[in-house]
Amino acid sequence: MPRLSDAERSEFASRARSLFISRSTIAWFLETATPGQLAACSGMLTRELESRERSKRARLLRQARFPVPKAVEGFDWSNVRFPEGWGRDEMLSLDFVGRAEDLVFHGPTGRGKTHVATALGIEATRRGMPVRFFQTATLVLQLGKAKREGTLDRLLADVGRADLIVLDEFGYVPFDVDGARLLYQVISDSYERRSVVFTTNVEFSRWGTVFADDKLAAAIVDRVVHHGRLVEFGGPSHRLEESLMLGKSGR
Repeated sequence: MPRLSDAERSEFASRARSLFISRSTIAWFLETATPGQLAACSGMLTRELESRERSKRARLLRQARFPVPKAVEGFDWSNVRFPEGWGRDEMLSLDFVGRAEDLVFHGPTGRGKTHVATALGIEATRRGMPVRFFQTATLVLQLGKAKREGTLDRLLADVGRADLIVLDEFGYVPFDVDGARLLYQVISDSYERRSVVFTTNVEFSRWGTVFADDKLAAAIVDRVVHHGRLVEFGGPSHRLEESLMLGKSGR
């Protein structure tokens, strides 16, 4: 019987261990299998691992609850201003997620903040990272309802499973004190554990009016300033341009 190469044995063992097959069973198979048997079984393991990976990505995408799929391909970056020494490539690498850093996408409505935040989130799910996307006002309502119904811990646990949280349209609707405190709990619990991407048209100096509590706002701004990055979105409205293009194509 031809001897199996060390590379073949190692590759097979790695795939089998990924499927939680015991080391003793793997060793037995490697000692008794012919090259043809090894090739067939290795192909089966590869197919199963690929199937599981596809299912995992699809599950992560569903759980994230993105409103509309978006991608960075074709996005116009000419009016996006990044912090000095840190740019688009660094952001798209998603290294900031591994460091649990925050991003604030600030700019007027329709400049592509939600588009980019969604695209980053979708790419994160493709890389196996759990993501949660929320319109901020909707999350505050969900938190309040969960608190009244006694299911707040369950909701917070679900949010806590994410590596990346997107809080879209942050500050578009002011919160009452109770809602602000619940949202603050989500943000503060994420500190050094997961990344938060805020999309907002409200500058830091006005976050106190959003939270109805200057102390809560100051604590969150301090977190973002010391453990995050501000990305400015300017230029013409992407939504308006898209609407005009749709109008032209419909003529």
